[in-house]
Amino acid sequence: MSGKSQRLVELDFFRGLVLLIIVVDHIGGSMLSRFTLHAFALNDAAEVFVFLGGFATATAYASLAERRSESAARMRFVKRAFEIYRAFLVTAVLMLVATFLLRPFYGHAPNLVLHDLDSVTSAPLASLAQILTFERQPYLAAVLPMYALFALSVPLALPLARSKPWLLLGLSLALWACAPQIGEYMPSADDTLWDFNPAAWQLMFMLGVLARCQPVYQRITSHRSGWTISAAALALIIGMAYYKLLVLPPVLDSAFKRDLAGARVVNFLAIAWIATNLARYGVVKEVARRLPWIGAVGRDGMVCFVAGTVISLVVDSILFTLTDGLINVPAGLAADAIAISALLSVPQVHQPIANWLRTRQGAPAPATVAATTDNRAGGVR
Repeated sequence: MSGKSQRLVELDFFRGLVLLIIVVDHIGGSMLSRFTLHAFALNDAAEVFVFLGGFATATAYASLAERRSESAARMRFVKRAFEIYRAFLVTAVLMLVATFLLRPFYGHAPNLVLHDLDSVTSAPLASLAQILTFERQPYLAAVLPMYALFALSVPLALPLARSKPWLLLGLSLALWACAPQIGEYMPSADDTLWDFNPAAWQLMFMLGVLARCQPVYQRITSHRSGWTISAAALALIIGMAYYKLLVLPPVLDSAFKRDLAGARVVNFLAIAWIATNLARYGVVKEVARRLPWIGAVGRDGMVCFVAGTVISLVVDSILFTLTDGLINVPAGLAADAIAISALLSVPQVHQPIANWLRTRQGAPAPATVAATTDNRAGGVR
């Protein structure tokens, strides 16, 4: 992904696609989720989401540092951490409000945050304080606390990624190796562990940063035997799919994902290598050109993520109640269509509102497409 516009087109497409996958993956009766990444790989869309967040963060940091200064880039990501924190609070509130509204009609749905809602109603001040301090993370909001921490680490990580990549990788691997022990000390309510251990998942974020800052892929593929890496990656994907489908139990221990097991990292890197090959030969760019609405979701990633959490929870709760938790192909396909259509409509609704608010506030519209895309590349957004 050498050209700036080409890189951003592909990046937005991948980010939009993974947000759509995350929405259907969190609908228990979804039919499409039986064919998404987690169905045949040891990893799922979460690794893609975090890796692309690191890649996009490095893109935005480098652009801002070039156009303004290193100091401006550092301050932008400190500010970004607070923006993600605000998004976490909004998502947490939406999960509680959606559960409150759905409970009388769909109260047996498994993903409603009934325990969190009961805690808030019985001890509102204590429970809200726990949300403010990340101790309580309502369903689907749990990925954002670690993202806020990642944004705070950017001013330290990006200079290392450019000047001392091996040091950054070594530090990241060391932290990942100690992650299960560190996770025990993360602040939490009711003695529950974080759904995503930030000490473990920072490895995926830093790999995204390093992939953007260092030409690892280009150097390997330019070598005359570089094709062997692609062959090995493809063989690894097939082998792990066999292992996932025919050997492993259907439900794995929660620590396998929470602490980012090494097998998940390896499987993701193999898939990422093949995906990068597709991008290199223009396949992804052509698909993105034909499906521009997916890229629109990726460009408006923060808003679409927050909206997607509500869409998933509502559709999942209604579908579970209507089908009594059983597999129903027509209902599942209808739920997929509704959820995907709703998420695709979010950028179409949000952008006119954002432009109207900007006009009311007297803020100038972005002067160029480059300025807009650079801003949109930051972090989760």
